[in-house]
Amino acid sequence: MLRNTRSLVIRILLAILIGTASIFFAFILIHWTNSISEDKRHKELAEVLKGVVESEGVEGLLSISGVPVANIFHGEDGLILFEGEQKAWVYSADEKQNISVYENVNKSVVHITTIAEAQVNAFMDVLPAQGTGSGIILSSDGYILTNAHVVEKAASLKVGLYNNRTYSAKLVGIDNEDDLAVIKINVEKDVVLYPITLGTSEELKIGQKVIAIGNPFGYDRTMTVGVVSGLNRPVRTSDGKIIMNAIQTDASINPGNSGGPLLNGRGEVIGINSTIYSTTGSSQGMNFAIPIDTAIAVIPDLIKLGKVSRGWLDLAAVQLSPQLVAYAKLSVDKGVLVSQVVNGGFADKAGIKGGAQMVQYGSSVIYLGGDIITGVNGEVVEDLNDLYLALLPLRSGQKARVTVNRKGETKQMDVELIERTAQHVSALVR
Repeated sequence: MLRNTRSLVIRILLAILIGTASIFFAFILIHWTNSISEDKRHKELAEVLKGVVESEGVEGLLSISGVPVANIFHGEDGLILFEGEQKAWVYSADEKQNISVYENVNKSVVHITTIAEAQVNAFMDVLPAQGTGSGIILSSDGYILTNAHVVEKAASLKVGLYNNRTYSAKLVGIDNEDDLAVIKINVEKDVVLYPITLGTSEELKIGQKVIAIGNPFGYDRTMTVGVVSGLNRPVRTSDGKIIMNAIQTDASINPGNSGGPLLNGRGEVIGINSTIYSTTGSSQGMNFAIPIDTAIAVIPDLIKLGKVSRGWLDLAAVQLSPQLVAYAKLSVDKGVLVSQVVNGGFADKAGIKGGAQMVQYGSSVIYLGGDIITGVNGEVVEDLNDLYLALLPLRSGQKARVTVNRKGETKQMDVELIERTAQHVSALVR
């Protein structure tokens, strides 16, 4: 009897154990199956959401999720979301960015007033002519960057600061070719100067927001906002100067803004506002700034030497066009044709060859058969702007390694550079 009872207990325990194990394994199987199904659904959902982001952006995804968003700011570190209805916020993300830039930068912008003895009336009295412009503080010891055309004809200079104090300034260095100048003021020890932050113009994108601060028509530290409308523009100013590689913007620029900063969204200077295209004398949405990289390259020379002596090749260069390539049956379709070299000059002595076949090219006469410049110091040269940029860092007296294509054969020559003049740059703009 005891044996039968023990056997029954064992059978019951085994049944319970087997049943428990079966239930456990069934639960595991169901959970595993559900996990596979859930993972599949997640992947399918991820693909759908990815498509929404690609077609409608982050805004569309947030709208589907039911998150009310008033504004979105896209930054380098991700996204900043202004949730809720627009009325819940005093400032949008874009407005807060503008306010922050102005508060951080406006004390670094100065108001420049010039006096020039340039007019004589009917009684032979000399009448002082007054001009106005803008500038940016480069250092705490008083160096200021502005446009050359703002200060070049001035008999005296005055600089107004954020604190409404005005100081006499002296011209330190001028670069008429790039329309840049450095002036200097001396202030009391208790006056703090706020140097501006210089950025770079190399990575600008068309459509990128830009901010201009200056003194249009004498209104101190006025701020306007726009976008980069174009890049690498060759611009001829009203007084005949050529600005190469200019930044085009629609941020409103008017007389008095010249010499002021063009800023990115971080408040870094990416250009120096210089000129406008206008039929009325006021802004019509086509304004141009000198790239800050150009300014950075010349500021040390302007402060130390008072001028800049840039290098150039002593030859006549012609940009290739499809028509010219076809007519001359050239072996390359990109580069700069050497029409002529100065007899006995540096390019001639280095072995660069000019052309011998004279032809009419538009309103000019050029010579075919010469070398085609395709590179300078390892930089590819496809057009005249590339040649300008490749020679930009070099000074007269230095040597440049010039790569040419001569009837299908590549050759390299070290050429000593002459000093670049405004006439050389003017020839690049036709």
